[in-house]
Amino acid sequence: MSQEKTKAKVLDISLFSRVLSLTKPYKSTFYFCIALSIILAPITMLRPILTGKAINSFIYYKNFEGLLIISLIIVGLLIIEFILRYFFTYRTEWLGLSIIKDMRVNIFRHISHLRLSFFDKTPIGTATTRTINDLESINEVFGQGSISILADLILIVSVMAYMLIYNWKLGLASMTTLPFFVYATYRFKEGIKVSFQKVRAEVARINAFLQEHITGVKIIQLFNAYDREYKKFDTINQSHLKANIDSIWHYAVFFPIVEILSTISVSFMIGTGAFLLLYGKIDLAHAGDLATYIMLINMLYRPLRMLADKFNTLQMGMVASERVFHIMDTQEFIKDNGKIIATKLQGKVSFKNVSFEYIENVSVLKNISFEIEAGKTLAIVGATGSGKTSTIGIISRFYEYNSGEVLIDDKNIRDYTLASLRGNMAVVLQDVFLFKGSIYENITLGDTSISLEKVKEVSQLLGLHDFIMTLPGNYMYEVKERGVTLSVGQRQLISFVRALVSDPSILILDEATSSVDTHSEILIQSAIEKMIKGRTAIIIAHRLSTIKHADKILVFEQGNIIEQGSHQDLMLHSGNYKNLYEMQFGSLENV
Repeated sequence: MSQEKTKAKVLDISLFSRVLSLTKPYKSTFYFCIALSIILAPITMLRPILTGKAINSFIYYKNFEGLLIISLIIVGLLIIEFILRYFFTYRTEWLGLSIIKDMRVNIFRHISHLRLSFFDKTPIGTATTRTINDLESINEVFGQGSISILADLILIVSVMAYMLIYNWKLGLASMTTLPFFVYATYRFKEGIKVSFQKVRAEVARINAFLQEHITGVKIIQLFNAYDREYKKFDTINQSHLKANIDSIWHYAVFFPIVEILSTISVSFMIGTGAFLLLYGKIDLAHAGDLATYIMLINMLYRPLRMLADKFNTLQMGMVASERVFHIMDTQEFIKDNGKIIATKLQGKVSFKNVSFEYIENVSVLKNISFEIEAGKTLAIVGATGSGKTSTIGIISRFYEYNSGEVLIDDKNIRDYTLASLRGNMAVVLQDVFLFKGSIYENITLGDTSISLEKVKEVSQLLGLHDFIMTLPGNYMYEVKERGVTLSVGQRQLISFVRALVSDPSILILDEATSSVDTHSEILIQSAIEKMIKGRTAIIIAHRLSTIKHADKILVFEQGNIIEQGSHQDLMLHSGNYKNLYEMQFGSLENV
């Protein structure tokens, strides 16, 4: 075996050990299932053994009383086997489902804490596949995989041992085709593993495509792109179909081979038995042994055939677990090594020679420096891609800067605990996301410390209360997914209330009025003026009318600050800001 193959095998064993380690919280159930698998093997074997004995000892000698007794014993064994197999099946499935429940919670918690750069390069549909489809496959490792395989192996070994010990000639005849079966199983295992890997990859592609296109269905309808997108999906779907058909092909070849080999084994065993009878090696008083061996052959090849299928279920679970563990092992977290717990920040923000890049050697921010005093308002303007949103992403530590220093209240933001830093900030994004649930739940996001009275108070301050009171259920009005039943302006105002109820020291607004109509803009602008009063505010805006009263305005261009000052100061010079303003509102004489 090559070094690479040996390494792969070790890695598989390591992966399997890691999957089994998931049973630690349920050790008693895990060991209970193993014990049942050990007990079931001899009980299952007793039926053909007793059947052979019934023929040899009672039917041959016409002992009907003894036949009745042994028949009742066989029925009793069937009842016991039924009860034990019920508990075995139920508890193994329960074990798998319990482990998956824990894993689903853990992976959701893990993904929720990953830095945003992970989601920038990972399709949401792929992450969804990992947390749903792949986890279900891991469940089968326990329900139809490892423990069930162990039970089958114990039964196979027990049957083979009995067949060789009781009559080694009949035993060897019964196992004539076993080497061919082992080879066929190995080829089946290797082929189906590759097929399952392709199937899982295609499922992830389909989920990613559907998630993206169902979310963007309005764009598809607006641009009449049905046929083009259908063709793309059809191509992906065909690849998924081909991957599944490839896996089915392996089953279609393997199972007939198993049936042929088991039939040949029975034929060899009967032929050997007939030879032994003809030459007086056994007599008719032991004819029941042939019946026993026929039943044992079926008992041997049935779990062998199912073992291959279960092993492939295990392989599919291993492939899925590898994908899930890849997500769980992703350590793309914002480092939370700070020791300072910020109870209430003043809000002074300083950037000192800060550089940042999403992709290595492609700078987004280039040694920028600025400062905003506590309680003041800073506005940032500039063309798309100039670094505005990256700047606020750094302040809230959604992204880590590469060099320089970012200070809040003259302390490096990395010295604060992440929770306390973000607890003193509120960010309102251009694309407002509302969850399925009530307006109250969307505002508080499950924070039980925020009372309904507090929500109403802030809503009244921002001019949203009267609108909410017109809705069925008022603050308990059920918002549909992504807030589709509300207008853009209404969703934006709800996001303002969400930001303000926590009374943040630093308020960040990213293009808060860029997607609303004039009437909504007036309402939102009024709300902004109330929100920023008495707190540090950082506003990104394309509409310069919303930032005229900012204490300081920064003009960004290709990651650099090319101008800064108040609105009045910047309008005195013929720079980018003045040009932008005149483009929006005409010449200075018409302003």
